Amino acid sequence: MTVAIYPGTFDPITNGHLDIVQRAARLFDRIIIGVYEKSNKHLVFSTKERVELAKRAVANIPNVEVKSFHGLTVDFARNEKAQVMIRGLRMNADFEKEFEMAMMNRKLAPDLDLLCLMASQEYQFLSSSLLKEVARLDGNINDLVPEYVAEALKRKVNDTI
Repeated sequence: MTVAIYPGTFDPITNGHLDIVQRAARLFDRIIIGVYEKSNKHLVFSTKERVELAKRAVANIPNVEVKSFHGLTVDFARNEKAQVMIRGLRMNADFEKEFEMAMMNRKLAPDLDLLCLMASQEYQFLSSSLLKEVARLDGNINDLVPEYVAEALKRKVNDTI
């Protein structure tokens, strides 16, 4: 059985993330979305909220599960017996960042392979950070995230105003 992890903060999970997960789920026996607990990013949602939103988003994909983790991603991969790490790429800047991380991860865990999937064209521009900014400014995010994520994000940004 080939197990892959898809790590990230998922603050919040977007349709771009879901596109990568759905495509990866066709390639691997089991996918584990790893929601990173702590980040140097300003997070809008708690770990518990991010996990619940992600679980709801992938509930219809039988070989995908969601777990939170802390520490090194390679340690999470080892604990889950994953052989592959999935990452999504949107543009050149993503490639450079992912390449750096891949080289460090290769040093730390030579047996863990990296598979980068190109974001679908309609999600090339989409990032959680940009999405949160649009939501803060009361922009329309309805076709960028599942409906319940849009509602939760709108509630969060309205609570902070």
